[in-house]
Amino acid sequence: MHWKDLGVWEKSHILVKKIYKVTAGFPKDELYGLTNQIKRASISVPTNIVEGFSRNSTKEYIKFLFNSRGSLEEIRYLLLLSSELQFMENKTYLLLESTCEEISKMLNALITSLRHKIT
Repeated sequence: MHWKDLGVWEKSHILVKKIYKVTAGFPKDELYGLTNQIKRASISVPTNIVEGFSRNSTKEYIKFLFNSRGSLEEIRYLLLLSSELQFMENKTYLLLESTCEEISKMLNALITSLRHKIT
């Protein structure tokens, strides 16, 4: 098995690309602020999945999945803020929030599965 085979990685990779497209329309004065922060947080989700998958222990893998989950929650807040600042349409916000919720559930399921593996 390869990390590219993980549904949670695939879904989070797609989220990164969607966030890049959405943030391209953000105000230019947010380029080094909100735009940069949400892009960095979004990249962190699949990156931590990949790095954790590549570790030698299940405990380390779980640690990286928790990092991924933390970044996902950061994205959720930044999306909410972006929506409230009217940097995106509400329809776009709801779609991205729904995707985040799905990824969160997938991460939680993977963490639970790995925890059972080590007990």
